[in-house]
Amino acid sequence: MKAPTCGVIFDMDGVLADTARAHFESWLAVGRKWNARITWEDFERTFGRPNHQIIPEMLHHEVPEAELKEIDRFKEAAFRDIIRQELEPLPGVVELIRGLHSAGFRLAVGSSGPRENIDLVLDVAGVARYFGAVVSGWDVQRGKPDPEVFLKAAAGIGVEPRNCLVIEDVPAGVQAAHAAGMKCVAVTTTHEAGALAAADRTMDGLTGLTVQDVKSVLGRG
Repeated sequence: MKAPTCGVIFDMDGVLADTARAHFESWLAVGRKWNARITWEDFERTFGRPNHQIIPEMLHHEVPEAELKEIDRFKEAAFRDIIRQELEPLPGVVELIRGLHSAGFRLAVGSSGPRENIDLVLDVAGVARYFGAVVSGWDVQRGKPDPEVFLKAAAGIGVEPRNCLVIEDVPAGVQAAHAAGMKCVAVTTTHEAGALAAADRTMDGLTGLTVQDVKSVLGRG
């Protein structure tokens, strides 16, 4: 019997690239423009969630829909300006992507970020051609820990959820992966290992993650 096609779904922030500082700086720009004090603790607590959920928490008050969209556009434009100048893929990620693609895995991105951000990161990293699907925060109604983003990513590459592995760096993403019926490898880019303990495997980075490791977590190795 032919082995089923398997997929790997990458989160973007903290997995493909360490974007935490760029995101924090862009939130500080929001705070300066909208007269709000934003701390690292505020940022860390909300990291990985969609902006429409984060903005009222950052500004400490309810925000009308039109203003919510304005702030979202401002924040993400500021973020892209920063990463165009300084983005580098995290160690090991490009090699892992190429290895998985060569081994026949179908690859997707499932991120809470806007599509423009994801496309820019993939382009700067030189790996866009390896991905069969990209699902952004704009493509879903419910953010992580809801599994919608990962289920759509799996559908986009034509792989059953049970045959997919997610690579994440935040607890909400680990929850979303398991809620989708997928395995999850977590990297400690933005959170300590204890916060990611629910993952099927936790690693300090992707340098040591091999194609065989991925197969093993999926029960194919």
